[in-house]
Amino acid sequence: MRAGKFCPVCEAPVKGRSDKRFCSTKCKSMHQYETRQKKEAFYIKVDRQLKINRKVLKGFNKKGLSTLRKSDLYKEGFDPNFFTHYWKNKKGNVYLFVYEYGFLDLSKDGKDKYLLVTWQEYMNK
Repeated sequence: MRAGKFCPVCEAPVKGRSDKRFCSTKCKSMHQYETRQKKEAFYIKVDRQLKINRKVLKGFNKKGLSTLRKSDLYKEGFDPNFFTHYWKNKKGNVYLFVYEYGFLDLSKDGKDKYLLVTWQEYMNK
């Protein structure tokens, strides 16, 4: 071991090969995790919100088609700004989807609601 070589995570002496950077696999794993959290913070945030949105839509849309107050979804952590794709019907309505679960804004006459749907095969056309 060369003098002055210490683990960047726990500051313990590093023993072994001359190019070894960490004292243990635990410290190496912790370093990689922390680095990923910093470098991919935006991706992790978006991915987490997409998972939350999918879970909420799936929970409220058991039958494949339902209408629900927006506030009920928001209470569960739903954020309509995060979606994976959209589908536009012949009437021009744009349904936003989080994977296979979709929602359509039905805000009219002061009623804030969403129409919840499930992706159908005919939507592929």
